Amino acid sequence: MYDFPEGTMAIGRLDEDSEGLLLLTTDGKMSELVRSKKIEKEYYAQVDGWVSDAAIHMLQTGVEIGIRNVKYLTKPCKVKRLETDPGFQPRTKKIRDERHGPTCWISITLTEGKYRQIRKMTAAAGYPTLRLFRVRIGTILLNDLAPGGVIKLENFDTFIV
Repeated sequence: MYDFPEGTMAIGRLDEDSEGLLLLTTDGKMSELVRSKKIEKEYYAQVDGWVSDAAIHMLQTGVEIGIRNVKYLTKPCKVKRLETDPGFQPRTKKIRDERHGPTCWISITLTEGKYRQIRKMTAAAGYPTLRLFRVRIGTILLNDLAPGGVIKLENFDTFIV
């Protein structure tokens, strides 16, 4: 285990089925800034099927999802199809195999973060999310950090521009 300072908190959350970058801090103001709509968060989502250009446009301009039984139109965001597999470590829990048809990886960059938003967005566009990774918060990148790995960032605020 790691010896984190007293008062360490996660900035934002990842649900139990999501993977990737999670920032920890003892600075409540920094936590608030990172969770604000000023900071971009980028995710790679592996989805069921080959995402059409029309679906990418739909995701970019906003889709209607449900948040606590209330309809919500997502804000415009950046979405693109990834041309190659990002090469993440194989998942320990099998999702599906090639018999079920093609999958596709897309990048989605948001400044908001509703509960299970990306999963709801891709499902609304007709492409359920199979695997989800947060790969960037502001200018901080996941890069090759292994699952469970930790790095200490100095001058944290210079990474959040």
